[in-house]
Amino acid sequence: MEVRAVYKMARISAFKSRDVARSIKGMDAKEAFNLLAFYPKKAARIIRKTLGSAIANAENNHNLRVQDLYVKGVFVDEGPTFRRYQPKARGSAGIIRKRTSHIQVILEEKEK
Repeated sequence: MEVRAVYKMARISAFKSRDVARSIKGMDAKEAFNLLAFYPKKAARIIRKTLGSAIANAENNHNLRVQDLYVKGVFVDEGPTFRRYQPKARGSAGIIRKRTSHIQVILEEKEK
């Protein structure tokens, strides 16, 4: 059984988030959840929140136990980019790109 949770429009670039996502792939769900609590990056906080949502979905919607789950995959895709402008010298403008990302966590039940 596969369980997923999606966090859309996260205000962090996908490039920064993928480093954290790679570190928990293949781990037990509970172990990954505890590891992310001590990871010193903003992306870890966002991915931990999404992982917690996936665990809750598994328990409440599919009656699965947390001990039987592992992280099958964490996908971080680029979302839309907000464009803002900063005034520069001589009447020109510099673009500021505020990047977003879509984070998807997939949990699966271990083989018995």
